[in-house]
Amino acid sequence: MAYFNNPMNLYKPTEKNIWTGRKADQNLYVYQKVEQIDLELQNIPVYGDKTFVILGYECDEGVKRNKGRTGTKEGPQATRRQLAKLPHHLNESTAIYDGGNVVCVGDDMEKAQSVLAEKAAQILHYKGLPLLLGGGHDIAYGHYNGIKKFVGNDQKIGIVNLDAHFDLRSNENANNSGTPFYQIATDNNTQNLDFHYLCLGIRNDANDSILFERARKWNVKYIEAELFHKQNTSYVINKINEFCKEVDFVYLTIDLDGFSSAFAPGVSAASPMGFSVDIAMVALDTLIATNKLISADVAELNPTYDRDDQTAKLAASLLHFIIHKVALL
Repeated sequence: MAYFNNPMNLYKPTEKNIWTGRKADQNLYVYQKVEQIDLELQNIPVYGDKTFVILGYECDEGVKRNKGRTGTKEGPQATRRQLAKLPHHLNESTAIYDGGNVVCVGDDMEKAQSVLAEKAAQILHYKGLPLLLGGGHDIAYGHYNGIKKFVGNDQKIGIVNLDAHFDLRSNENANNSGTPFYQIATDNNTQNLDFHYLCLGIRNDANDSILFERARKWNVKYIEAELFHKQNTSYVINKINEFCKEVDFVYLTIDLDGFSSAFAPGVSAASPMGFSVDIAMVALDTLIATNKLISADVAELNPTYDRDDQTAKLAASLLHFIIHKVALL
């Protein structure tokens, strides 16, 4: 399978000065652990027990089409800067690579999604766990197709989405950041494949009645925001475990606008009515413990509207948590 294909300069390595942090003689911080690679020129080394590969998606065309606040294309770099500063607690047999960025050129989001799918499949082919950084939530369509390209149609891929929105809007007018799971569902239906989708944190004030009806029609599992909280931990854990039993692999996608704006002001669609960090961490811990996580992304960081890098720090800490939990499996 060919992976080295860069039409219209849709891929670029990350700038080297992104990965900096506190000075330390020993290997104590994430920036000292990360090795930058060019996915167009080199294969990912098969390294030790666990390999994580970071890949950015510099695109806010989907947000623009969805009438959201643009600026999410700057999200990947903002997340990297905050992740770089964090200490790591990983052994030498765990590797973290920065695989660069897929870039949306002009308004051709669909081409960027296609290249993203190729790069995600490439990472999986070399036994890496992709950690993708958005960008709008349209990242999910390209990301899912990359996983699907790698595992094939015989394996069941479950999508777990931490989000206030179903993102099941019809794409009859245009693909956008609100349509990725509609696109996945319709693609799967065309190919006679099941659609396995669990949403955590769904808000009534963020989804119209058509979206709820569509979710019921397609047997989407979801936990509404009023039930997605720490006092309801047992229920949340059970719902996640029940869902994961039905699938072979789990693709985790985290839309930062699902969090309350108290935690995540720097997103495309901020709201004070979102969920809190504590229940999100319970969900991540439960999901990772199933040992079915194949790939993950964090979407909708918009540095233009962030306060003191609060949302970028949240994104970085979520990735830090995922890396360390998976490394311990």
